[in-house]
Amino acid sequence: MAECATDRLILALDVADTAAAERLVAATEGVVGVYKIGLEFALAGGIGTAAALARAGHRVFLDMKLLDIGNTVAGATRAAGALGAAYLTVHAYPQALAAAVGARPAGLSIVAVTVLTSMGEDDVAAAGYADRVTALVDRRIAAAVTAGADAIVCAPGEAAAARRSGLTVITPGVRLPADAAGDQRRVATPQEAIATGADAIVVGRPIGASADPRAAAERYLAAIEEGLALRRAAASPDGAPRSI
Repeated sequence: MAECATDRLILALDVADTAAAERLVAATEGVVGVYKIGLEFALAGGIGTAAALARAGHRVFLDMKLLDIGNTVAGATRAAGALGAAYLTVHAYPQALAAAVGARPAGLSIVAVTVLTSMGEDDVAAAGYADRVTALVDRRIAAAVTAGADAIVCAPGEAAAARRSGLTVITPGVRLPADAAGDQRRVATPQEAIATGADAIVVGRPIGASADPRAAAERYLAAIEEGLALRRAAASPDGAPRSI
């Protein structure tokens, strides 16, 4: 992504069909820099839409959260590259990451998912992890660095630690104060996320479910600009926004 704020806004196309996705893209084109396609839409025609968006010159974020045997992850990674995707998510387990990085074609960035922003301490414990969320995120950031991933997905509150890894930092769980948190548990405002280290944010329902998606996207874009200004004002040695 480039330095402009538009390229730091990733819109999740959390829709049920291709027509709805096309309407949302048309409404936000020029304001949104990257379009994310997740599992729900992928299983409802979204893979074809991903290829069409890439052919039209849009950056596509395939949020498949891959976790499988190495050969399967490698094959899926190659397929994502052939579609023209710019980003592909893989759960930050060493074997899966190594397979994705090893099969990564030119132009495709491997994005390591640390701990889902819908999960809290009780969820992590219920999944059988002894670590607290922060410690588990730190371990998965380290795994991403070791494997040679390009970027990290984490909650906004973990962006500062993730930034120290040197990888691109992408944060979902971002909401303006007036927007409902929904199923997100570890959330922050766009200003907070960008100011503390995020290079890009992912937004779904607050834009996609809005009566005026373009106006909603513009509000998030303005918030990103504010976050970039706060980061510049902090004037730390690594405070300059990265080109991602």
